[in-house]
Amino acid sequence: MRPPILSITLLAAAFAQAPGEKTSRMLVTPPGADGTAEIPVTFIRGARPGPTLALIAGNHGYEYPPILALQQLRTRLDPKRMGGSILMVHVANMPSFLERTIYFSPVDRKNLNRVYPGKLNGSISERIAFAITREVIDKCDYLIDIHCGDGNESLRPYVYQAVTGKARMDQAIRDLTLAFGMDHIVLDRERPSDPAASIYCSTTAITRGKPALTVESGALGGTDAESTSRIVNGVESVMRSLKMLDGAPMRVHRPVYFDPAVVLVSPATGILYPRVERDRKVAKGAVVAHVTDFFGNTLGEVRAPFDGLVLYVVATPPIRKGQPVAFIGAAAGQ
Repeated sequence: MRPPILSITLLAAAFAQAPGEKTSRMLVTPPGADGTAEIPVTFIRGARPGPTLALIAGNHGYEYPPILALQQLRTRLDPKRMGGSILMVHVANMPSFLERTIYFSPVDRKNLNRVYPGKLNGSISERIAFAITREVIDKCDYLIDIHCGDGNESLRPYVYQAVTGKARMDQAIRDLTLAFGMDHIVLDRERPSDPAASIYCSTTAITRGKPALTVESGALGGTDAESTSRIVNGVESVMRSLKMLDGAPMRVHRPVYFDPAVVLVSPATGILYPRVERDRKVAKGAVVAHVTDFFGNTLGEVRAPFDGLVLYVVATPPIRKGQPVAFIGAAAGQ
């Protein structure tokens, strides 16, 4: 049976449920000239007190393991055996998901994970971000934004750990990251600090005082069980760390930190030829990819700026000037 459809003004009332219950709803964005979007959400209220953890999948609609993982978690999590609450966004970017588009919405051509905290009177992506900010991020204590390699990205699993320069927040984010259980961690020092221009989903939480992390598990529009299970296990480990579930978390004891890590972009529009594979080491100056025009003439090369590891590489031919080609990280030895 289809879950009830709610406007964002009704969501809080719908989730005012008794301890030990689970509720799912379709959240509808405010209307605009470009229509509305439905966002499937689940609220699980544990039988005992504890924090509220937000789990968000599908900010990019072609990233499937996070979406599948939340479906599994919705079934696996028993509210009668839980502490605290889970606020779960199953598919944040429904227009992109249904049209199978990478990065950008097919409606307004905007990247949902670049328009947070959104606008009430903005385009469809901005209104989705507004609804998620108000109804999910503002109501949680911790947040995990779950991603994978988009339909064009061959990616090895890793986690982004934001570094804010605020000791208590940085320690809380570090604890959350290590509890997730993935050992490749990108130290991200460049995220915005302005709550009104937070840009990214996880940063929107952090700028509002809520520890958050971004997870990457999966690649190239795949739906493999390993990538999905890695997310499920990581979320449950975080819940154990937060005392929401019984048991010990699978905390990482030997993390590999990457700092710096740089996204390399294409010098031209044309056809991309990757020259490296994910999870492989590259030397400074090595050719990561080259770009040709549509007749096969080379337009430019992309080279590694330092010795590092390929965290992801774009592995499909279409490329526009300025779009990502690869993400290279240098192990920091921490």
